[in-house]
Amino acid sequence: MIQTPREALLTIRQDLAPAESENRLVPRIDQGQAPVSLIAELAAQEYRIVRSDRRSLLVLAARCADTPAGAYFAALAAGEARALAELPPLAAACGMDEQRLAEREPLAGCQAYPAQLAWLALNGEPVATVLALTANFDAWGRYCAVTAAALRRHYGFSDQACAFFDFFATPAPELEEEAIAVLAAGGLDAAKLAEGRRYGRLLQSYELLFWNTLAGLSPTAEPTVDSGLGLA
Repeated sequence: MIQTPREALLTIRQDLAPAESENRLVPRIDQGQAPVSLIAELAAQEYRIVRSDRRSLLVLAARCADTPAGAYFAALAAGEARALAELPPLAAACGMDEQRLAEREPLAGCQAYPAQLAWLALNGEPVATVLALTANFDAWGRYCAVTAAALRRHYGFSDQACAFFDFFATPAPELEEEAIAVLAAGGLDAAKLAEGRRYGRLLQSYELLFWNTLAGLSPTAEPTVDSGLGLA
């Protein structure tokens, strides 16, 4: 029996939710054991990711302009634009100006997620893509909430510096309701559900790859604000 859209979203979230031990960086940040240079690198990689994701979501919005999914993807793109504006204060708290933020080289493991989203923008079945994205947002939001709290508690970051993480950590029930409405309007059937699970599994894997790539750059260290980006 095909689940309702709400049931399908709950199920895919439960099935794809990563175990706590799978993310090797967020627990270090939570304990104040990740050097500030790693937070700076995170900000630099996100600078590329957010700009790429915004364009991908706009492509999806254009592809689905005549369906309810179009407005949903456009709303997500607007959110990415807002998040992008919050990155410079985060970088500045790490001792990095916006020029250096933009000039950091991309890391393959960090950029796999936006590459997959770009693929979905061109090739993804829209209803399945909505299902996968909405399921992934749950894990991403939790990671951001933990990071924002830890940056205040252990690193002395201001509210402005934490605003990027706060934005993604803030629940958006209206956006989820819109996603559920899109799933219902798009005719969520067994094939779309299976495809959404496939997309979601890849996105969740690339989500963990992002954090674990950063974790592999540096051994555990006490937080120290520095003006450079040497990862030691």
